[in-house]
Amino acid sequence: MNNLFNIQGNVTVITGGTGVLGRAIAKYLALNGARVVILGRKEDVGETIVKNVNQALASSTEAVGDIRFMKTDVMNAEVVRQNCEEILSIYGRVDTLLNAAGGNMKGATIGPQETFFDLDVAQFQTVLNLNLTGTVIPTQIFLQPMVKQGKGSIINFSSMAAFRPMTRVCGYAAAKAGISNFTQYMAHETARKFGEGIRVNAIAPGFFITEQNRSLLTNPDGTYTERGQDVIRQTPFGRMGEPEELCGTIHYLMSDASKFVTGTVAVVDGGFNIFAM
Repeated sequence: MNNLFNIQGNVTVITGGTGVLGRAIAKYLALNGARVVILGRKEDVGETIVKNVNQALASSTEAVGDIRFMKTDVMNAEVVRQNCEEILSIYGRVDTLLNAAGGNMKGATIGPQETFFDLDVAQFQTVLNLNLTGTVIPTQIFLQPMVKQGKGSIINFSSMAAFRPMTRVCGYAAAKAGISNFTQYMAHETARKFGEGIRVNAIAPGFFITEQNRSLLTNPDGTYTERGQDVIRQTPFGRMGEPEELCGTIHYLMSDASKFVTGTVAVVDGGFNIFAM
């Protein structure tokens, strides 16, 4: 009987793969047989991740995949196109694209003592571009080999901030709401024009400690800030997520176990999004 969750040999591209979440996902997928390509800006960090994952692969007794790093700029279509051509020259196909690149900037947020008039529109635009356009460009490029081979899975990264407005993160929330909408649009667009073999979904992580939000959610001694305490209070599980807890949902969305699933935003949040007084 076929294993619906088999991802052995799946050529998986992860943009923004050098972040805390991206590196955990990359390691998990490689250990489960995927051929992972991390795309990121920080070459030294990327190569360190590859080295660490290769050590884990070498000590595994199971059939494993492989991992490599390529430097990119998700805002530069020509660079991403070169990445795609290099990946195709190595593996001959692209099966999964994880659009995990993104981030935030101080000027695109509105602090407790600030008002909307303090918003830096230039940084707001930069955050929109990095998160939303930085998802559109890789999708446009990596979708092409998927269409040629008649099969592929694109998984975008949305956020809790896409479901309802949250204080402070004005630019980031607008961008992530756009990603959820773009996911649904592309699911319909690809299915209608390229067939049911192409699926487009998203994952919406709850609150996970990353380098980007660490100082916002935790104090130097590891205790939670007021913002962090607010998150815990509204999370029924009563804790932050662990990066590895995203892997099962991603595994499902990239495998044949979800072959009739497209246009969905899968929530992994410990219950944060359903919290009510």
